[in-house]
Amino acid sequence: MRDERFGPLRARVAGGRDREGGGDGPALVLLHGYGAPGDDLVPLWRVVDAGPDTRFVFPEAPVALPYGGGSRAWWPLDLDAFLDPRRDRARELPEGLAAARAQVSEFLDEVARRLAPSSLVLGGFSQGAMLACDVALHDPRPLAGLVLLSATLIADDDWTPRMPSRRGLPVLQSHGARDELLPIDGAERLRDRLRAAGLAVEWLPFPGGHEIPDRVLARLGAFVREATSVVEPA
Repeated sequence: MRDERFGPLRARVAGGRDREGGGDGPALVLLHGYGAPGDDLVPLWRVVDAGPDTRFVFPEAPVALPYGGGSRAWWPLDLDAFLDPRRDRARELPEGLAAARAQVSEFLDEVARRLAPSSLVLGGFSQGAMLACDVALHDPRPLAGLVLLSATLIADDDWTPRMPSRRGLPVLQSHGARDELLPIDGAERLRDRLRAAGLAVEWLPFPGGHEIPDRVLARLGAFVREATSVVEPA
C-alpha cells in the first residue's frame, strides 16, 4: 500500500499486481463515512476479492472533525438535526456538498491521469456513499459501476432529474434493516428512484445496522469483477 496525494485529496492506494496500486487494471474508489478516519476502509482491500488487477483507492475526506481519532467528514453536519427522525433528509441539499463534489471530481481526474485505470467503479459508505452518488449524477465521466453502502436519499430535487443520464449503470446498494442512523426507508426511496430512471440496481438488504457485513463484502468483490468486464459507454 502507498500513501499519496491526488489533486486536493490524500489517498491510500493498494491492490494491483504489486499490491501497491501498480498495473493498468480497473480502479475501485471508495469514500469513507462521516466521523471516520481517512484510512477507515483501507482494510477492505485485503478481504474484497475484486480481482488481482483491481487497484483500490481510498481518499481521505478534507474536513477534520473535533472528535479525536483522526475523524473526518466530506461536509460538516449538525448531527442532532440530521439524525432527528422527523426530518425529511430527502429534500435537503447540504451546505458543503457541492464543494466536496468538486474536490472528488478533481481527485478522480488525477486518478485517471496517474493510474490510468481500464475502468472505474466509484462508491462509498454512509456519507461517502451519498457523495459518490452525487458525483456520479453530476460528473459525466464513464463509470463501470456505482457502490452505495448504507446511503440515503438526499438532494432529491437535484438528483432525481439527473438520474436518467446514468441509465443502465450497474449499482450495488446495501442497507441494514435495523440501521438507526440512516433508516432503511430512505435507502429504499433512493433505490426506487434510481430504478425508475433506468439504472440497474442490485438491492442487498441485510438484518444488521449501520455497517458493512461479510455478505456485502463478498458480493462487492463479485460486483466489481462483473462491472469492470464491460465499461459504460461515454
